[in-house]
Amino acid sequence: MSALEQIQRQIQWNRLIAVVEEQAQTMIRTAFSTTVREAGDLSAGIFDLEGRMLAQAVTGTPGHVNSMAESVGHFLRKFPAATMQPGDHYITNDPWLGTGHLHDLTVVTPAFRNGKILGLFANTAHIIDIGGLGMGPEGRSVFEEGLYIPIVKCFDRGAANETFFDILRAGSRTPVELEGDVYSLCACNDAGAKRLIEMMDEYGMESLDALASFIFDSSLRATKDAIARLPRGAFAAEIRSDGYEAPVTLKARMHIQADEIVVDYAGTSGLSTRGINVPPAYCRAYSCFGIKCVVAPEIPNNWASLLPFRMEIPEGCILNAPRPYPVSVRHVVGQLLPDLMMGCLAQAVPERVNAEGSSALWNPPLRGGSQVSGQAAEVEDFEIITFNSGGTGARPTKDGLSGIAFPSGVRTMPVEATENVAPIIFWRKELRPDSAGAGRTRGGFGQIMEIGAKGEAEFACNAIFDRVANPPKGRFGGGDGAGGRVELNDDNHTALRTKGFQVIPKGRRLVLHLPGGGGMGDPKARDKALVQRDVEDGLVSPAEARRLYGA
Repeated sequence: MSALEQIQRQIQWNRLIAVVEEQAQTMIRTAFSTTVREAGDLSAGIFDLEGRMLAQAVTGTPGHVNSMAESVGHFLRKFPAATMQPGDHYITNDPWLGTGHLHDLTVVTPAFRNGKILGLFANTAHIIDIGGLGMGPEGRSVFEEGLYIPIVKCFDRGAANETFFDILRAGSRTPVELEGDVYSLCACNDAGAKRLIEMMDEYGMESLDALASFIFDSSLRATKDAIARLPRGAFAAEIRSDGYEAPVTLKARMHIQADEIVVDYAGTSGLSTRGINVPPAYCRAYSCFGIKCVVAPEIPNNWASLLPFRMEIPEGCILNAPRPYPVSVRHVVGQLLPDLMMGCLAQAVPERVNAEGSSALWNPPLRGGSQVSGQAAEVEDFEIITFNSGGTGARPTKDGLSGIAFPSGVRTMPVEATENVAPIIFWRKELRPDSAGAGRTRGGFGQIMEIGAKGEAEFACNAIFDRVANPPKGRFGGGDGAGGRVELNDDNHTALRTKGFQVIPKGRRLVLHLPGGGGMGDPKARDKALVQRDVEDGLVSPAEARRLYGA
């Protein structure tokens, strides 16, 4: 390939990323669910006719993107590309064929040009409600967790599958939002297909094959080169999660080889009877992301750049949940995996890793009205999820970020957006002082949130919180971040369970103390001017500044 052809392929590759980013932005602009519209809990990408991901949108979460990278192959096994027609849209929320739980809808759409199928667009979005017990850990099988949609056509040659939509609406507490989100997912794939055709017309491309080969060859070569520069060897780490019935231990042994990285999860805790189990695709998704952040962060995410990362997940462990185990809140455990990967890599490339962070989102599903209080209900029925984050871990040369989602990447939802669609009031939302782990670079701060229903009415929270009994660890002499707390706003600060459905009594509010990130390095080596700034900002108390930093 000539230098000019290589430049042209690179331009086309960048253009393809712009196409899928517009695909994602179309979903954000048209989605009904606040989780998509406000938080960006979604993914979007383009695939070749073998189901291999060519490009993904920058907007989105790794748990969605990297598991969706596997899911398109499942669609093609049921509906081969040769059978697809213009206007077809296919959908599923199968946790083992999609992105890990029933609250994620994945839609796949073929793109045609001059009557010939060129590729596939796929997306995933988190929806508010899919029926069942709602998003929470209480289910004892996936059948209790909501409406289970196999891979089916939701549109056939442009015509809506009315039987499918009748079943969908009947199975949800929020039927209007759910149906609207399906239309949004289909529209965003159509937007991607339209832009792809324009791009191919502009460059006179008859197929994506040549561009796909360039993308895959370049990405695979660059990823293998990045791995080759790492120290060889086996590196082990473990993390503890609060779990549900009992604490969970995640163990990993990472083997860095000449051109691939293999992670063995032997020794990890067994399956739970509740919905904190992780389907294997979701485990692979966040494991790959954690490794890639350290090893090859600049290489675009696609089928080939993920290929050199291989996971060995023993049967019977919590990271390899088989059907029909409950998996509704698989993120609680799964989002700890990047920290676990960095624990391994800290022994190989210590200058590149972060300290542990709060990691798992604190996104309480809230519910109220007659479904909680019966005839005594004082507010209309509602179901809402709000996304929030604690502090991230300290970085080698910078402090951790406060109230920022890593590794999920979703945005914090504005309280006004939630209050606009549900009878909920946020009485407090502020950074949590003294929650950041001390260090030469400190962790990010958690948050304090106080949430009540309008009129101080009774409501419920389906708690899905972690990093309470097992706070984020510091690295290389850095201090641990503060563990989380969940309580009522009464005089006794009555503690609530960190997982499970609980009613907030009339006249009371839910108070969340989100975890802080771990610190990195000796706190006594921290720049005293930075300590003074945190004290002046009210983020570190004078007593803690003296105790931890000697300032």
